[in-house]
Amino acid sequence: MKDSDRSLVVAENPKGRGAFVILCDHASNRIPEPYQSFGFAEDALQTHIAWDPGALAVARLLSAKLDAPLFWPDASRLIIDCNRAADAGSLIVTESEGRPVTANRDLSEEERSRRLGRIHAPYHDAIDGCLKRRMADGRPTALIAIHSFTPIYFGKARPWQVGILFDDDRRLADLLISGFETDPALTVGINQPYSPADGVYYTLGRHAQPQHLPSAMIEIRNDEIGDEAGQRDWAYRLASILFAATPALFESSHAMV
Repeated sequence: MKDSDRSLVVAENPKGRGAFVILCDHASNRIPEPYQSFGFAEDALQTHIAWDPGALAVARLLSAKLDAPLFWPDASRLIIDCNRAADAGSLIVTESEGRPVTANRDLSEEERSRRLGRIHAPYHDAIDGCLKRRMADGRPTALIAIHSFTPIYFGKARPWQVGILFDDDRRLADLLISGFETDPALTVGINQPYSPADGVYYTLGRHAQPQHLPSAMIEIRNDEIGDEAGQRDWAYRLASILFAATPALFESSHAMV
């Protein structure tokens, strides 16, 4: 397939009948043709500042295991970060993790609006459409965002193999944390290595909170999912926890108050 024929927003298994909808905001390091002239550095595209390595593979495996719809933007977050509000300073970065992103310097408001219209808005519209259909069908629904993070950040090692991020609604997060903590070999980050206060919970906040849907962000350290074996292991681990958690997640006694 030619690059020009590829969509900027991907919906996989959009009619999946499972209880979960999976999002992968930073799935791709692709620079589509219309943005290649901006001169994004090739070596930067292989690093965490351009995408979340391993996250999409885990999300796809989990989607298959849970019969879950999966949505992801097929464009690097260096072009625009779909997990940021339209007015956030980090929506289109000029520096990331200490590295200049010169391709984004001095962007016009017209170009900023074009990226919002071509990538950011269609991504969120696709999620909205899926959720509206599920709500109309009366289908129980929870949202999961799959991300990955670097083992070392600004020279400091991160001890967690996985982090669970959540806002005021802890329904899904508590079940995930409990599931992971049964494994003594795991160090689980609770709102680590990031938290909603860092501005990273935008997608889940936008789509889950207005409808009071359970939601959580799952951050997996990317050295854990750098190959197919690790990706399969984490998808299986997550699927097992989520299958076990589903009855409690949607029973009235566990409802959010």
